[in-house]
Amino acid sequence: MTVITDLAQSPGRRGYAMGLMVISSVSISFSGLVIRQIDLADPLQINFYRSIALIVSVSLIMVFRYGASAPTHVRRIGRPGLMAGTFLAGAGLAFLQSITNTTVANTLFILSAIPFFTAALAWLFLRESLQRLTVFTMLAALCGICVMVAGGIGAGSLYGNVMALVTALCFSSYAIVVRRHRGIEMLPSLIVSGLVIMVISGLLRWRDLNIPLHDIALCFLLGGVLSGLANALFIAAAKQLVAAELTLFMLLEFALGPIWVWIFISERPTDWTITGGAMVIASVTTRALFELARSHRNTRRLRQNPL
Repeated sequence: MTVITDLAQSPGRRGYAMGLMVISSVSISFSGLVIRQIDLADPLQINFYRSIALIVSVSLIMVFRYGASAPTHVRRIGRPGLMAGTFLAGAGLAFLQSITNTTVANTLFILSAIPFFTAALAWLFLRESLQRLTVFTMLAALCGICVMVAGGIGAGSLYGNVMALVTALCFSSYAIVVRRHRGIEMLPSLIVSGLVIMVISGLLRWRDLNIPLHDIALCFLLGGVLSGLANALFIAAAKQLVAAELTLFMLLEFALGPIWVWIFISERPTDWTITGGAMVIASVTTRALFELARSHRNTRRLRQNPL
């Protein structure tokens, strides 16, 4: 995490922060592939063990980074950290309800609105404005998402669609809280999120938490490695990127997820999914590369004209 923080605070910090978000989105995009390899565990059981792994991994990061003072930093998150963790837990729980009660296309389409919800909330509460290039990128990526789910959107379940909307609003709110309180070490908020999900999933499934060791290992990979890495990078990048930019890069997750399933278990996505995914990847990657190139130009200019 020290390396992550140093990168985010370097002269080309915005470009590097976008790079962190690309890595974050790519890492979490493997979640679907991991879940497909789970044999018997149901969604609540997956969430229970995933949350345990997330709590352990974030706790280890805190101890590694802060040593004996780690508990002090955990207490310092205060109300903002508790709010952030609760919003993130709400997003995770609502997503589970959405994906099991409506079509994947419906869920994906509604979640693609996260950057726009975040932009609206950021303007309202943080007074953050967007660069014109970022707005164009958001629109291009949204077009890609629309192509991905073309033909798959239907009426679905009203409950499932509402849960997808709740997921989007909760995650957007989480991004706003993390961004607004970027001066606070927000990693412990992930522990709060894990505890909330673990308790709720455990209470709902407490009679049957026995699953195969193979499934437990995959849940630990999902929570301890993929979710832990993605969320740690998200928090680090939040120190430099406006809230809408943070969530914009999440669209890479939606685009790459079907590709990994195709590559590793030969489950071929539709041509629409491939085309739309390519549009999302191209638009978001171009935005990141543009910012990185501009950061390098600014750095060279400062070195040539230090005064």
